[in-house]
Amino acid sequence: MPVSTRHDPFPVKDPYHGIYAHGVETRAGARMLHISGQVGESPEGVLPPDFAGQCRQALLNLDSVLREARMSLRDIVKMTFYLVRREDMSTLVEVRKELLDGVRPAVTTLFVSGLVGPAWLVEIEAVACAE
Repeated sequence: MPVSTRHDPFPVKDPYHGIYAHGVETRAGARMLHISGQVGESPEGVLPPDFAGQCRQALLNLDSVLREARMSLRDIVKMTFYLVRREDMSTLVEVRKELLDGVRPAVTTLFVSGLVGPAWLVEIEAVACAE
């Protein structure tokens, strides 16, 4: 039996670009990992100047936390994206399709006036569940 089940009921509108689920049910007894917001800075302290680079690195950082917990990107059941610029939404969709192909967690995307680091363009937090 899977640890989580996606729910996309009719008549709720289809998920935006098919990249998330309207609801994700997690089976009792699953291990849960709450991942703090990850930003686009590499372990060496390099911050790409563009949104796509920062978004990719933030997802790679998130993946590193998951791997430390013996989980993978496929175990993500909830993600929250914080963007400082509306014009980056289409790039977010592209990067998600590139790195999270087939991963359909419940998702919330927020546009905020700024993040802790003034050069940060995106912050991503997640919840994952696994056996």
